[in-house]
Amino acid sequence: MTTYSLGAFFHGLPDALVAGKAMRLLARLMAALALIATFATTASAHSLDEVEAMIGGTEKYFQPIDKPAPDFTLRTADGGAVRLADLRGKVIILHFIYTSCPDVCPLHAEKIAEVQKLVNDTPMKDRVTFVTVTTDPSNDTAEVMRAYGPAHGLDPANWLFLTTTADEPEDTTRKLAESFGHKFAKTDDGYQMHGIVTHVIDQDGNWTANLHGLKFDPVNLVTFVNALTNGTTRPHEHGKDNWWEPF
Repeated sequence: MTTYSLGAFFHGLPDALVAGKAMRLLARLMAALALIATFATTASAHSLDEVEAMIGGTEKYFQPIDKPAPDFTLRTADGGAVRLADLRGKVIILHFIYTSCPDVCPLHAEKIAEVQKLVNDTPMKDRVTFVTVTTDPSNDTAEVMRAYGPAHGLDPANWLFLTTTADEPEDTTRKLAESFGHKFAKTDDGYQMHGIVTHVIDQDGNWTANLHGLKFDPVNLVTFVNALTNGTTRPHEHGKDNWWEPF
């Protein structure tokens, strides 16, 4: 069997390109090792409560939730209708953005793309759907939506970009964001004031967690998703408050 060294793999490439490729390869290897370690720990948990406690001990941006996810019927860039019920059987990672956002929305999309890459390197790829919802349907046309994913590293294999349907009011998705606990408030100059939250919905349509902001560790989110895809459940309702408040 022929074997190749890392040096042979990079032979003939410019030094800067070699360094970049090596760093990306190392980063993916470290992420894979971290996932293996956390998956092994998660596998020993007997309930979702235990998984949440484990993640919450290291991830301060993690908020466990236990309630039905707000329902929706929205539209893809190609005009197809998507209901929450259509995604049953998949774990959903959902977030809200608007494409003309000048700062945090592109960063949020790229954070989701980072999580997606980790998920899609595992057998979970076919069990998880990533959903981006625009809160600016008037300006986020089908053409704009189709260009957004490739520009930010999102893989269309298990990613959807959704907007309002033709017969829905323009503020439908902003109200949907409010039902998920945070607001996208339009200003006179066309921008929207908003927080940054990543939502997790399980295979049965239950809203199970939020990750707040952009500083959460993607490995922690993937670990939580892994628990859901492996059928880890909660033996009882949470029934408790936490210090996270809606944005």
